[in-house]
Amino acid sequence: MAGGGGRPRCPPGALLAVLAAVVVAAGWVRAEPKEEQSIDLIRKNEVYGDTRHEVSVYVKVFTNSPFLVCMDLALSQERIIDPNYLWIGPDGTDLRGQGYVNLTETGKLMVMGFRVSMSGAYTCTLSHKVIETTTQQEIEMVEAYKFMVYAYREADHAYQMSVRFSTTLCRQKTDGLFVSKLIKILQSTISHLTCHITKSSYKCHSIRTPKNGLQYELFVNFLVNPFAPGWEEICQKVPYDCEDVTNRRVRQAAERIGKFFHQLKHVLKNEFHAVPTIQYVDNSFSMTPIDSCRPGFGKSHHTHQNCASCCVVCVPGTYSPNNEVTCRTCASPQARVYGAEFCY
Repeated sequence: MAGGGGRPRCPPGALLAVLAAVVVAAGWVRAEPKEEQSIDLIRKNEVYGDTRHEVSVYVKVFTNSPFLVCMDLALSQERIIDPNYLWIGPDGTDLRGQGYVNLTETGKLMVMGFRVSMSGAYTCTLSHKVIETTTQQEIEMVEAYKFMVYAYREADHAYQMSVRFSTTLCRQKTDGLFVSKLIKILQSTISHLTCHITKSSYKCHSIRTPKNGLQYELFVNFLVNPFAPGWEEICQKVPYDCEDVTNRRVRQAAERIGKFFHQLKHVLKNEFHAVPTIQYVDNSFSMTPIDSCRPGFGKSHHTHQNCASCCVVCVPGTYSPNNEVTCRTCASPQARVYGAEFCY
């Protein structure tokens, strides 16, 4: 076509058609993606005691604890004569013969299938003999070790997303219709992952730019979370806990939406010959992970520095009634259990 009259404009409905086309072009069918191996926190399988202070240990719910060793690292390098080990659990019970523990003859303790109620202080008393070289006198030695063992869960992840579109003018009805259809299209790309989009909002702003004068942009925000209807059924197929499953799925959903806008940029730039009145602003898509904890759990960078990213069980005297990331302090009367969801 001769002349330089510019590309013709078309209504926002045309861009919505392109959005739908991108879903097909990107190959986003409802097939189940391959499962990715989750990456758990890496813990040593043995934790040594310390006579100078208690040792904090974090155990993911429903898994086995590492071995708690009834001695310090230095003592473990020495010969110990006639050792005897006594392990006491959080409720004051002698742990010998208990079915939920693996207690070795060398004083190592593993708590199996760790539950919230198993959190608390595990203490071990090691008694052994020291024989004087010259007199051969036997001296009884006693060391005590205390381990504070906490149940934890992985945080539930969601993603706050934002994106901008340029438009010729702020028109509430047209903008609202566009955003509504945009969200529906995005939802269709992630529904098979049992994730959904919530808390969508938009606002149109006038923006003065140094080179192009007054322009208008539509700011769109929404949240992607893994708790769409049906997520409980998926969790029922998991032997124990399902944070790994839900977090993997919401991560895949976030990646698909990011790919969507990357593909949209390519389509509009290279394949769409009519400029829509609402256009995607290049590189405006962003996403921010947002963590939440299950009721009875919370985060504390100060108290649990070695597990700062974990949702750690609320200790007695604190509680968490919802999906916040902190445990609240109880007023009197206090919660006397680990993992309290309310004070009583």
